[in-house]
Amino acid sequence: MNTTVTSTLLTLPTAVPLAVAGAYALTGSRQARQAAMVPTAGELVPAAATGAGLPPIAVAEEPEPGKAAEEPESGKGDPEPPTRGWGGLVSPAVILACGGLLAARVLSEGAVSAYAGLLRADALTAWMLLVIGAVAFVACASTPAHLAGERAAGRATGQTAWRLHLLIHAFLAAMCLAVVTANLGVLWVAIEATTIVTAFLVGHRRTRASVEAAWKYVVICSAGIGLAFLGTVLIYYAARQAGISETWALDWPTLVARADRLDPAVTRLGIALVVLGFGAKAGLVPLHAWLPDAHSQAPAPVSALMSGVLLSVAFGAVLRFKAIADAALGGDFTRALLTAIALLTLALAAALLLAQRDYKRMLAYSSMEHMSLIALGAAIGSPLALSAALLHIAGHGLAKSVAFCGAGRVLQLTGTARIGRVRGLFARSPWLGACLGAAVVALLGFPPFSLFASELALARAGFADGMGWPMAAALLLVLIAFAAIAARTARMLLGPAPTPRTPDEAPAALWPLLTGLTACAALGIATGPLGDLLTHAATVLEGH
Repeated sequence: MNTTVTSTLLTLPTAVPLAVAGAYALTGSRQARQAAMVPTAGELVPAAATGAGLPPIAVAEEPEPGKAAEEPESGKGDPEPPTRGWGGLVSPAVILACGGLLAARVLSEGAVSAYAGLLRADALTAWMLLVIGAVAFVACASTPAHLAGERAAGRATGQTAWRLHLLIHAFLAAMCLAVVTANLGVLWVAIEATTIVTAFLVGHRRTRASVEAAWKYVVICSAGIGLAFLGTVLIYYAARQAGISETWALDWPTLVARADRLDPAVTRLGIALVVLGFGAKAGLVPLHAWLPDAHSQAPAPVSALMSGVLLSVAFGAVLRFKAIADAALGGDFTRALLTAIALLTLALAAALLLAQRDYKRMLAYSSMEHMSLIALGAAIGSPLALSAALLHIAGHGLAKSVAFCGAGRVLQLTGTARIGRVRGLFARSPWLGACLGAAVVALLGFPPFSLFASELALARAGFADGMGWPMAAALLLVLIAFAAIAARTARMLLGPAPTPRTPDEAPAALWPLLTGLTACAALGIATGPLGDLLTHAATVLEGH
């Protein structure tokens, strides 16, 4: 019975999003066929339908009294998008439930596995599932309001709405598979799958800028994934040379347990390639250039998922390989490598934030800043630093999902992503302005939000572990980024409202943002039982 329950809990986070994606695909195609059979204004009806020998005729709509006939709208006759349904919350709910149940089992029984060890859950797995589920809940709950705004502006049709839902849930399935698998080869395949799916999501609008961003994303991330593949092959080679059978040569627990047998030179090269490769997906230097373009051009819920969890899932892969490297080489190699990458990424993000004029790109560079802090926590490597890094992953995911979803609503409201053209959000749309302002406050590390606690713990761990100079440099760069983000956000939020004043956001668009902010604040006040999960996850990453 326990085996069946374990298999179910490990399978559902991937299977349910795939099933939901399939349901959207089937429903969308069926409604598209039905809509194609119904003639709309200006559409020709074949002669066979109007009588033999008669030419095709056009079906015209009767204009309302006193109103001139209008041209048919693009997308008319498309299947109606699911802007009012909440079926998209099934996947996040299942992921959260499975993450919670797996956390309870892991804390009481230790790591569990299924399918001959192919799927496995430890404390890190459970934590990442909870983060994916929480961020996905905010993003998916915000999607109906986002689609309604796009539909009203004529930028979305029924088919594009169904396609967006389908790809989002396929994206969730790929990320969950990357988290629950114990095989490093399957991990690589899952992260590569996220690249394929999100390429279509980045280019969803099919504008020149979005298609260019999608191609840039594909090219750079494919190069990174190629490096990660080569690094994974080298680790496999080192494992085979160490006498590990081919069945278990990419099994993460086996590699951690037998890491002392791996050839140091091969392992060092493999780990360096893996860190650079998966670091590209995490938005770290040097393969980071895709991130601001992709995040600024993707639909707001997609940007929330990419920034909130895709970067963290990719860095989770780095953490898994780091545990192998530390056991095989000692901690100095990965400490030096991750510290250098973290500080370079943080310096670049701070410099670019000073010159930023686009608020979506500003949030993207903020993601680079926070991922560099997480990488610095991994470089320190102490239990306090690792726990703080994992808490930072959760807090950043929640705050950034709210920020991107709020920024998407601002873009629909104002029609511009330029910071200089947005004024008086507090006066224009008080609730939306308050949510966006609170999300930025959270990202800046103010209490009571969890990023305050995680950044404070990272600083304590760095100074206590002999990394005072790197930590001091990081804090200085964070202060520069803080000033840049605060000044630009204040310009958008403050000032008089434009005339005529627009009505405030509907509750359907606001409650997901308030939920995400509440969860982020709750994590900052008290982690509760999640504190034990964080401690166990840090122990897992230490290789114990």
